[in-house]
Amino acid sequence: LYQSSLEPWSRWLTGQQGRAPEPFYDPLEFAVAEAHKRNLELHAWINLYRAQITLNSGPNVAPHMAVTHPETICKFDTQLWMDPGQKRVQDQTFNVVMDIIQRYDVDGIHIDDYFYPYPIAGVTFPDENTYAAYVAAGGRLSLGDWRRDNVSLLIQRIWNGIKATKPHVKFGVSPFGIFRPGEPEQIRGLDAYDQLYSDSKKWLEQGWIDYYAPQLYWKIEPPAQSYPVLLDWWLSHNRQKRHIYVGNRITRLDATTWPVSETLQQVEISRNRANQLSLGNIFYHASILLENRLGIVDSLKASPYSQVALVPTLSWLPQTPPPHPTEVTVREGRLSWKAPTNTTIRGWTLYQQQGTQWQLSQILNAQTTSIPIQAGTYALCTVNRVAVESIGVRVVV
Repeated sequence: LYQSSLEPWSRWLTGQQGRAPEPFYDPLEFAVAEAHKRNLELHAWINLYRAQITLNSGPNVAPHMAVTHPETICKFDTQLWMDPGQKRVQDQTFNVVMDIIQRYDVDGIHIDDYFYPYPIAGVTFPDENTYAAYVAAGGRLSLGDWRRDNVSLLIQRIWNGIKATKPHVKFGVSPFGIFRPGEPEQIRGLDAYDQLYSDSKKWLEQGWIDYYAPQLYWKIEPPAQSYPVLLDWWLSHNRQKRHIYVGNRITRLDATTWPVSETLQQVEISRNRANQLSLGNIFYHASILLENRLGIVDSLKASPYSQVALVPTLSWLPQTPPPHPTEVTVREGRLSWKAPTNTTIRGWTLYQQQGTQWQLSQILNAQTTSIPIQAGTYALCTVNRVAVESIGVRVVV
C-alpha cells in the first residue's frame, strides 16, 4: 500500500498486484499526512513472513519474493509463506522495515501476531531442507528452538535497526495473548511458543520493543482465558519497563454475550494498572468503531476518553524538552504564535488554568499557529515526536 522497489503494489488497492493507483498517489504518504493533521500517530502494520493469504488471489509479479526468489517460499496448505530460516528472507523483511522508516514520517512499526503460521491439522510447515542445511553446517538447536531463534533474531535486528536509524520511531509487537498454556497456571489455549515459535516473553524481557500489545481477546470472567489474569502475567514479565497497550477485541460485541460494559470494564482494568505501565488499549478492529456498534464509540467518548490526552512519553528515549513557541500574542480574540526554529515538532498543547490546576484543553497539529480563544489564563507548549513538551508560554486573555 505504498510505492516500493522491494515489494509490488497490493491487489487490495487496485485489484491487480503490481498495478499502481491511477491517477497516481502514495496511500502511505497520504495516510501519514492526514493522521498528523488530526494529531494521530501512524504505525505501519506488517506481517513478517506471510507471502500470500490464499493461492486463489491471483498471480504474483516481480518484485514479489515468490517471483524473484521462489526458493525462499513455502507452500502451507492454501497459503504461501516466506521461510523464516533463510537469510534472504530475514534480509528482505528487515530491508522493508528500514525502507519504510527512512522514506516515510511514520511514528511506529507494528508487527502482527503471525510468525510461523497458525497450525492447520495434518499440515506441516515445509522447512526441512533449510533446517537440514543448518544442522549440516554445525547447528545444534532442535527444530523448535531453531525456529524460535530465527524469529527472535529478526525481532532484535529490527529493534536495533530502528533505534540506530530513527530512534523516535516506536517499535511494537502484538503477540497472541497466551504465551503458553499453564502460564499462569489456570490458562488454557493455543501454545504460541511451541506452535507459532514465538518467544514473545523473551522479547519483552529483553526490551527489544517500545510497546507490547498482547491480544487479550477474551472476557474478564472465564478462568481459562481471563483478561485481568493474562494482563497481570504480561506485566509481571515487563522487566525493562516498556509500555503495554492491550489489544481488545470488539468484533464480538452484541447485546447479550458481549455487551459494551464488558469492553468498558476491560479498559478500566487496564487503566487501574497504569503504575505497572499498562498505559493504553488498541481496539480490533476499526470497522466496529466506524459502525458505532451498540453505541461503543459514544460510551468510550463519554467515559474513559472524555478528556484530551497526549500519548505517553517513552522514558528510555531522550527526554530533553523542545524549544518553546515564540512570538506568542493575543489580538482580537485570537491566540497566535510561531514555531521555534531548527527543531522538528509534532504539535502543540494548550493548557487552561482552572483554580490552582492546569487542565489540558487542546492538542493542535504542527501546522496550526493561530486559534480563536476565550478569556482565561493559558499555557502553550511545543510537543516533539515522542510527546515530550516544552515549558509553557503563559498567556492571559
